[in-house]
Amino acid sequence: MTTSTDQLPATSSTSSSSAPTLSVVVPAHDEGRTLGRTLAALASAAGAEAPEVVVVANGCSDDTADVARAAGARVVELGQASKAAALRAGDEAATAFPRVYLDADIVLTPGTLAHLAERLREGDVHAASPSIRFDLRGSSWPVRAFYRAYAELPYVRSGLVGLGVYGMSQEGRSRFSEFPDVTSDDLFVQRLFAEHERGTSDGEFVVAAPRNLRNLLKVRTRTASGNAELSRTEHHDERGAGGRPVTVDASQDDATAAAGGSATGTAPTFDRSTSGTTSALAKLALTRPRLLPSAAVYTAVTIASRISARRRQTTAWQRDTSTR
Repeated sequence: MTTSTDQLPATSSTSSSSAPTLSVVVPAHDEGRTLGRTLAALASAAGAEAPEVVVVANGCSDDTADVARAAGARVVELGQASKAAALRAGDEAATAFPRVYLDADIVLTPGTLAHLAERLREGDVHAASPSIRFDLRGSSWPVRAFYRAYAELPYVRSGLVGLGVYGMSQEGRSRFSEFPDVTSDDLFVQRLFAEHERGTSDGEFVVAAPRNLRNLLKVRTRTASGNAELSRTEHHDERGAGGRPVTVDASQDDATAAAGGSATGTAPTFDRSTSGTTSALAKLALTRPRLLPSAAVYTAVTIASRISARRRQTTAWQRDTSTR
C-alpha cells in the first residue's frame, strides 16, 4: 500500500491562516465526478466555521485527488481501495474536533456543517447527524416508491447517525481506538452510543437516490452485506463507555437499529429486532393507505437484497453507477 499526504492548508470558510474549528474527513474512491460538488457545498455549509477538510483518495484510478487539491483540501492518497483504511488515515491526518465524516457524494445544504458542529459542542450528545433528504429527480417509480416508505421509518426520522454524514465530539471519538475493517462504519458508530447520547442537528444533507431498480438493489445488497458482516463481529475497546469494553452484536439492519444502554453510561448492547420496522410499515399502510404500494416495494427490495447478500458472501463495494 502506498501513502502520500499533501502538506496543504486546510479548506476554510475564513482565512487560510485561521486555526480550524472542526475537521471534515472525506473518504473517496474514484469519486472525481461527484467530489467537486460535495466540496463546493462545504463553503456555504460551514457558515462562520473554519473547517479542516481532509480528502482520503483510496485506490483511485481517476482524478479524485486532483479534484480535491483544486478545491483546496488536504489530500491523503492510499493505494488500497478501502473505506475503513481511508477513515483511519483521515483520522490520523485530521487535527480538530468536532470531527465530521462525510461521504464524497453527499451535499450539505447551507449552514448544515455549522449547525452540526454547534450541536456537538453543546455537550449533551457525543454523535450527531443532520436530517436527510433524498433527491429523487430522475429516479424510476420503484425507486421513488422505496424511498417514500424508507423516509418514514423510525431509524430515518429520528436518532439517525449516518447514511452519508455524521459527526462526533472529541469525547465521543474516544469511545473507540480506530475504525474497524467493516463496511457499515455509520452503523458501527451509531451502536457505540445510547439513544440519549446521539442527536439530530439542524440542516439537511442530500443523498442522490439511484436512478433505477438495478442500482437500488446493488446499494441495498451492499448495506445488507455490511450489516451482516457487522453482526458477526464483536468490537472491544477498553475505552468504551463507563470504562468497560464495547461489545457490538450488530445483527440488525439499518432500518431496524434500536439504541440500547442505560442512563448510567454503561456500554450499549444490541439484539436483533425487526418489530420496529414491521410495526412502522403496518402503521404506514393503515394510516396512509396511498403509501401501501411504497411499503410493498420497500419490503420486496429489502428481502431481495438480503437474499443477494447471502448468495454473494462478500462485502465488496457495490456502488450506484447511475448517479455518477
